[in-house]
Formats: sequence, C-alpha cells, structure tokens
Amino acid sequence: MCLSIPMKVEEVQGLTARCSAKGVERMASLTFMMDELPEPGEYVLINLGHAVRKVSSDEAMETWRLFDQLLAEEDLSA
Repeated sequence: MCLSIPMKVEEVQGLTARCSAKGVERMASLTFMMDELPEPGEYVLINLGHAVRKVSSDEAMETWRLFDQLLAEEDLSA
C-alpha cells in the first residue's frame, strides 16, 4: 500500500519541486502536473517521488493531523 503525503512546495525549477513537511525536504517530479504546475507556497500530494495533485492548506493540515493521531496510537500499542 502506498500513501500520498502532503507537502508544501518551497521552490520550482522546471519539472522538479523542492517540497517540505514536518522539517523534512524532498525533491519531487512535477511530470504528472505539467498542465497546472504548483507555485511556491502551495501544497501537493507526493506519491513515490511524484507530485500528483494540488491540495488546500486545510486539507494538508488535516491529513497531517490524522497521520499524527495514527502514529500516536501505534506508539501507545507498542
């Protein structure tokens, strides 16, 4: 199973974006978004190193809230 992770676009150079989330930076391909490239400050879903679609900042924050909740529950059961 693969998860798409919301990340904030920090910089765009051609079809590559430098993205960040939770203090981690990654380079992501924008090949799947060539019709509507994201701008710095926007959020995208990253799946296997590729940005697949834009999301709102609210959706990104809600997704991270849910991920954090799942991870906290897993830590309690360990």
